[in-house]
Amino acid sequence: MESTELIFDITGRMTGTDEYGASIQAILEGKAAPPPAGARFDGKVEGTVDGPKLKGSIHSVDYLNVRADGRIELHGHARLDLKDGGKVSLFAEGLGALDANGVLQLRESVTLRSNSPDYAWVNSIQVWATGTATLTSGEIRLKGYKA
Repeated sequence: MESTELIFDITGRMTGTDEYGASIQAILEGKAAPPPAGARFDGKVEGTVDGPKLKGSIHSVDYLNVRADGRIELHGHARLDLKDGGKVSLFAEGLGALDANGVLQLRESVTLRSNSPDYAWVNSIQVWATGTATLTSGEIRLKGYKA
């Protein structure tokens, strides 16, 4: 049975990208092909997190590997700074694929962790997240549901 319990709704914006010898813009616009071994990029994201029990800001580094077949492997680490002073770490792995409109469709498996007694409940759940990254604006939208 699929869960519909919303854990978070993230709205973020890319604030910078580190490149390692290949241009992410050229690859995503089809002006250059990814190298056979893939192209590595580090994307920095800042934004807000909202949900029934998690409200605050997110600060993330998403490690991207654009494969030669065009699929994008995602590996992200984030810190959630919650409005009540709590902190939760977020680890995500998944895939992204560009649709016909140049929007990256995201699918991620997410693990949350906290040492705070108020947020100990996150340590025992797994989250499935889906969303989009709009490359022209740098906006990222991601909703996570209890798996």
